[in-house]
Amino acid sequence: MRLEAVTDRPAFFLARSAVITFLACLSLADDCLAQGFPPEEAVRRMTVAEGFKVELAAAEPLVRQPVAIDFDDRGRLWVLQYLQYPNPAGLKRVKVDRFSRTTYDRIPEPPPTGPKGADRLTILEDTNGDGAFDKAKDFISDLNIASGFAFGYGGVFVLQTPYLLFYPDRNRDDIPDGDPEVLLKGFGMEDTSSVANSLVWGPDGWLYGTQGTNITANIRGIEFEQGVWRYHPVSRKFELFMEGGGNMWGLDFDEYGNLLAGTNYGGYLMFHVKQGAYYEKSFAKHGELHNPFALGYFQHVPHKNFQGGHVTVGGILYQSDQFPASYRNKYIAVDTLGHAVRWHQTLPDQSTFRSENGGVLLQANDTWFAPSDAVQGPDGAVYIADWHDQRTAHPDPDATWDRRNGRVFRISHRSAKPVRHVDPHSLSSQQLVDVLSSSNAWQVRRARRILAERRDKQVIDQLRTLSQNPDNPSLALQTLWTLNTLGAFDQNRESSLLTHQDPHIREWTIRLIGDQGQVTDENWQKLLSIAKTDTSPTVISQLASSAKQLPAKQSLALVRALLDRSEFRNDPHIPLLLWWALERNAVSHSDEVLQVFTRPEDWQNPFLREVILGRLMRRYAGEGSNESLVACARLLATAPKAGERRRMLTELDAGLKMLGRERLPGLPLGPKYGNIAAISRVEQTDQATRLKTIPPALAEQLATIWDDRTTDPLIIRVALRLGSDAACDRVLALVTDQKQPEKIRLEMLAILQELGESDECLDTILKLVDKSESDAIQRAALNLLSRFSDERITARLLAQYPQMNADLRSQTLDVLLGRADSAFVFLKEIDAGTYPLTEVSADQLRRVALHNDARLNELVRKHWGNIRAGTPEEKLAEIRRISNDLRAGSGNLAEGKLLFEKQCATCHKLYEDGKEIGPDLTKANRQDQSFLLVSIVDPNTQIRKEYLNYILVTTNGRVLNGLLVEETPASVTLLNAKNERTTVSREDIEELKASPVSLMPEDLLKKLTPQQVRDLFHYLQNSQKSKP
Repeated sequence: MRLEAVTDRPAFFLARSAVITFLACLSLADDCLAQGFPPEEAVRRMTVAEGFKVELAAAEPLVRQPVAIDFDDRGRLWVLQYLQYPNPAGLKRVKVDRFSRTTYDRIPEPPPTGPKGADRLTILEDTNGDGAFDKAKDFISDLNIASGFAFGYGGVFVLQTPYLLFYPDRNRDDIPDGDPEVLLKGFGMEDTSSVANSLVWGPDGWLYGTQGTNITANIRGIEFEQGVWRYHPVSRKFELFMEGGGNMWGLDFDEYGNLLAGTNYGGYLMFHVKQGAYYEKSFAKHGELHNPFALGYFQHVPHKNFQGGHVTVGGILYQSDQFPASYRNKYIAVDTLGHAVRWHQTLPDQSTFRSENGGVLLQANDTWFAPSDAVQGPDGAVYIADWHDQRTAHPDPDATWDRRNGRVFRISHRSAKPVRHVDPHSLSSQQLVDVLSSSNAWQVRRARRILAERRDKQVIDQLRTLSQNPDNPSLALQTLWTLNTLGAFDQNRESSLLTHQDPHIREWTIRLIGDQGQVTDENWQKLLSIAKTDTSPTVISQLASSAKQLPAKQSLALVRALLDRSEFRNDPHIPLLLWWALERNAVSHSDEVLQVFTRPEDWQNPFLREVILGRLMRRYAGEGSNESLVACARLLATAPKAGERRRMLTELDAGLKMLGRERLPGLPLGPKYGNIAAISRVEQTDQATRLKTIPPALAEQLATIWDDRTTDPLIIRVALRLGSDAACDRVLALVTDQKQPEKIRLEMLAILQELGESDECLDTILKLVDKSESDAIQRAALNLLSRFSDERITARLLAQYPQMNADLRSQTLDVLLGRADSAFVFLKEIDAGTYPLTEVSADQLRRVALHNDARLNELVRKHWGNIRAGTPEEKLAEIRRISNDLRAGSGNLAEGKLLFEKQCATCHKLYEDGKEIGPDLTKANRQDQSFLLVSIVDPNTQIRKEYLNYILVTTNGRVLNGLLVEETPASVTLLNAKNERTTVSREDIEELKASPVSLMPEDLLKKLTPQQVRDLFHYLQNSQKSKP
């Protein structure tokens, strides 16, 4: 596809923009040059797909930092300006971690009593009809981290974390009728780049939204991190529609009502969102799913030929005829990091989709172009919000941010004709029903929403008749949705739609019945018939999803019938949807479940065998109650073959391992910066649960598999979990039997690592730390010993230590230094000269610092200096910000040298330049950027003893500080940061102590601009001795 430049904006609009830009420059002086291209030049630089044009619809100062845009019923453009980002007003930051996740001192009150921020929801109007918005009026100002909005029901819904608010404006005078109503409370606020966002009306009449990564919400007792949620404006119900996902910004429904959500995962565009489903996420960083028995999750929609940056947001399904027909139902999304707008194909793949790159709709050719949202306007054009800033990476809370810019662009086809806008409120209900057949989805959606608000009973019969029309399935689907939004969906009267020839109508009829949470007897029989005979994957997928919403008896029967449809067992969605429907009732209705799923013939069903039975075993084992363990016995007894029985044992083992395990609260820190982060002290938890008693039925099953001579680790581990004394004896016997293969002995040690108890295995394991054993056996034994606290361990390890090789010594030290008393014993050996200082690594010394033991700290300071447990999270957040700045451009060597001479050379030497108060940087590990960042941002994390900063207080109250460069019996000499020496007589010293704070200032880089930081690092990391 050819790309063409676009320069056809009206000359008078360009002149007006130029004047505005000039006036802004007068007020901003030299800073104006830092704002990238002026609006009119930015348009000229853009290229668009052949046949299209791009126009500037709005720009600064009318628009700044637009995070969300939409058109109201009058055709005016509303812009949510995210000017308070990234810090909420009126709150104090308590702490921030390496991912910029922030904890505040309190939850802010909602408006109008809460803190007033800088965000505003602004109405833009085109007063002269030239296509450019030239008048701005704030509907709401003083918002505080507001990230989404939607029109409806006589007002505006606004997301202002942690609230979903409703601002009434029933007289439509653009002034709120009063204070906002709090509809929901509890959305997360730890990361303002991930807050709840993207409000959009679903065809079912619910208001949908999403929440991104890095934050935790708790709405009406429902806790989640990432997810898609929905709220009903009439019933006021809240539902977590799905859990998981990436940092999702952007939701839209396709022509059949499928919900698609954007993502920040590179290589993918979207999630296909299904009700009640679980989705992949970055588990190490964002935590586990809240249901530990989900036992699976959906992936992204597979994508072919991914291009651009890894953030795809604001995606819409184009549904109008202003663009050529080939673009209809294409996924148009903004590529924030690629500075572009792209279109993609969504192609059916059984019950879901796959996507494929289509092409570039707009390329900005401007690195400041940062699109944040896309909407289809009432005219059928696509409008793009441009955040417009050089910085697109997540900042830490103290990062600099340019809040002066923002644009909105319109992409339209050159062949499009002007469209006169009609306010749908001016139409009668009958006319609104006629609009439902429009080819413009914007018009259709507004008509449906206004009909829902009016609840006009006069159109219900007409809607019902149209929904039954077999000749126009598209209109039938639209009228079915509208009927439901009016609250007029009656599953008795709509039951014929369950046999409609169009699968999408059958699918949505099933979903709307499921949303009611119950089904009539007549429709129940029809649902069973669909489960047994329908050939559409989308219909079967919806039935599996809706089964989770129905009462247990009906749900289980539907699941069982669907599991006989083995032709769907390889569908990307259907198998897990069926498991999740079954899991919901597995424990509460275990008798009914076992009656249906423990028949011998069930093992002949590949769908049941491959998808359900193993998960069911794990679910019951993980529950751990007497009743659920009986269920485990029944499932194990039904397995007809050895291979299937072993698979069930594996699932039993996995389920029992979950006993007593609680989901960790909060968000994990993940591996990022794990080598430098402050180590969190985690006390050793008790070993995994070993049951004291088990029901007779399970004991009988255990007896059938147990053999006193077994070496099978699976059988021994399961038996030990179930409290078998014989298994305990067997594992200890195998561990000490040197005639056994090393592999078996290591497997037994792994079992004891998880399940062993000190009083039964300590003596045995201590004997394994011996030169007669292999290194592998000794390493495994040391790993096990680290779990226990006993003086015998210290004595044994110190006795064997001299005979060990370097690797075993290092691991032995980890064990000894892991507890304060044994650490003190070993450090005294260092102090006595038994071992050199190099015997202990810096990482091990960091772990010693965790004990916060005065004895240990004194010994460490004496021999190594001040060493902390690592870099705290607040510093890691700063390191992350600076890393982003370093990646954003290149440095200048000459400028960097000047900065070194000014900022660093007073204390450090690099080649011939500088002074030697601090360490010489010439031979330092300067190529390691992480090392440099930690050393500069957090100089107190490790201070070698020769560079300890001492504080000296004289008898007359004078305070000095500096390096202790000379000591004599009569005096001490300090060297300060100015390279000045001060000698003080010992008779005049009141106090002399080492400070935990380095002589080097912590905030060195905070004084520099991002470009200066790049210049300085370029010079520091330059390996050449030659002058720049």
